[in-house]
Amino acid sequence: MATPVMALVETADPARSQSEEAYLRIRERIVSLDMRPGSVVNEGRLREELKIGRTPIREALQRLARENLVRSIPHRGTFVTDVNITDLARITEVRVVLEAHAARLAAERLSGADRKCFTDLLQVLEHGPSVDQRELMRLDQQIHRQIYIAARNPFLESTLERYFNLSLRLWYLVLDRDVSLREALEEHMELLRAILAGDQDRAEQSMRRHVTGFEREIRKVLVER
Repeated sequence: MATPVMALVETADPARSQSEEAYLRIRERIVSLDMRPGSVVNEGRLREELKIGRTPIREALQRLARENLVRSIPHRGTFVTDVNITDLARITEVRVVLEAHAARLAAERLSGADRKCFTDLLQVLEHGPSVDQRELMRLDQQIHRQIYIAARNPFLESTLERYFNLSLRLWYLVLDRDVSLREALEEHMELLRAILAGDQDRAEQSMRRHVTGFEREIRKVLVER
């Protein structure tokens, strides 16, 4: 029986403001393509489905616009931004540098709490997680975001979150096609072992391989479409 993956939380957290809650939940819908690229953002429907008021919803949409996930057109409305292969190359140029640096910092600054999280994630990988592609994607997100936290640099973390979310939409765009995540699982295991060993050079190089491998797989599928 596969070891369960810790779910990404979309449910309400009393400690969060309503604006933050709205932002996280709408962002998850956009990233996972539940809100399709190019589609109209219906504020009324979001208020009804999320049970969150008008002002927090609008504050969340303003934040998502700054992150290029939605765009507002005067007299027409707000739309989920499109996704294209040109974005892939530009996003990867940023991610390959910053993600590799975050992995190096995580290996250098590893705390006891970080070690526990990374050990748990590694055990999930080693026991063989579910073959469900979307569950594997959620696991991928957990690993990356835990590395951002472990880097102990909030400015780097917020920048990485922005570009990671843009890249995740590209993954979800091709997820139901013939894309294998098995190589990515091996890369994750190598990356986590390097961080847990405190091997900064190895962690940095492992992350570089992982991010460039991501672009290679996505580009291959998008070109074939």
